[in-house]
Amino acid sequence: MDLTERFIGYTRFDTQSSEDSESVPSTAKQLEFAKFLKQQLEDEGLSDVEMDEMGYIYATLKANTRKETPTIGFISHYDTSPDCSGKDIKARIIRNYDGNDIELSPGIISSTEKFPELKEHIEEDLIVTDGTTLLGADDKAGIAEIVQAMCYLRNHNEIKHGDIRVGFNPDEEIGRGAHHFDVEKFGCQWAYTIDGGDLGELEYENFNAAGAKIHIKGVSVHTGYAKGKMVNASRLAVEFQNMIPVEETPEETEGYEGFYHLLGIKSRCEEATLSYIIRDHDREHFEDRKDFIKDCAKKMNEKYGEGTVVAEVKDQYYNMKEKIDPNMHVIDIVLKAMQECGVPPHVKPIRGGTDGAQLSFKGLPCPNIFAGGVNFHGPHEFVSIQVMEKTMQTIVKICEITGSYED
Repeated sequence: MDLTERFIGYTRFDTQSSEDSESVPSTAKQLEFAKFLKQQLEDEGLSDVEMDEMGYIYATLKANTRKETPTIGFISHYDTSPDCSGKDIKARIIRNYDGNDIELSPGIISSTEKFPELKEHIEEDLIVTDGTTLLGADDKAGIAEIVQAMCYLRNHNEIKHGDIRVGFNPDEEIGRGAHHFDVEKFGCQWAYTIDGGDLGELEYENFNAAGAKIHIKGVSVHTGYAKGKMVNASRLAVEFQNMIPVEETPEETEGYEGFYHLLGIKSRCEEATLSYIIRDHDREHFEDRKDFIKDCAKKMNEKYGEGTVVAEVKDQYYNMKEKIDPNMHVIDIVLKAMQECGVPPHVKPIRGGTDGAQLSFKGLPCPNIFAGGVNFHGPHEFVSIQVMEKTMQTIVKICEITGSYED
């Protein structure tokens, strides 16, 4: 089975996760793919293949050298985003892409004006959707590349390597992928998530992240008799949101700039809830942002009475750079592997997070490497077969370099 066939086979499984579920995994359909993947790993000859009741899969490609080498790992998630349907994905290959607009289906166009990144892949073979679903390259491309790399190493015994662990998990798209990942069982000195974007992306800086819920208690009174009595929680919700600086929202920021993002408002006169995410690369600025949200609630209470507004702020994950900086050999190996594979590195901060961020704080340094997908979470998602092959080659080269690694 080649890499393309493997990936397209994976996309036939609907593995969409759900933020509204408290189960693990968040959707039962993820387990159907997990069972299939576990069996495939066994069929490909990997060792120690196991899947726990939550759908976390672990396996090993055994060392083929007597030299003592670090045990490293490669990790990807198999859920797809709740933002767009992942059911009945119809993947199609466009051979030798000519640089023009792509008609996914009648009336559904991926235009180069709206999606200029298409122009970066002229004369490559692109896998696209029919415009009614996402593709699922985030992150089934990563899984396919890891499995294919293990098969390549299995078939090329001349490439010496130590024990290599692979791990696949559910629910990354809803921020829970690393919650139940057993780092101790995984048993690696370091690892890499294969969950990045286009060719050469290497990420070891991400946002510090928190979630905030603002609960507003109103007083409902008949509008004809409301003067001096009514407290309209819906109006107070608007007032609270208007305290957030417009220039510090996602649509106004880039690079290392942090933001406040209003996810949604549920309101009626008697009560309202605003949901936010808070993001910043700088830890000190991150703490200031959380304090700002609490101060906004304090000012509202000073105006409308204590207890009218309650702010619940909870940390979600932190910037992995804090844990990678003392282990820069992990990055040096990737950069060397990319160079030897002819991949120009594109090191950049993630304006988001990955499982690797949480895993790094669980004691497993875990930067993020490109998987090849572009325009994630929507029907215009695509992946280049040639970029996927470069990812697979980079994984193989990382294993080879680590096989001769000396501390």
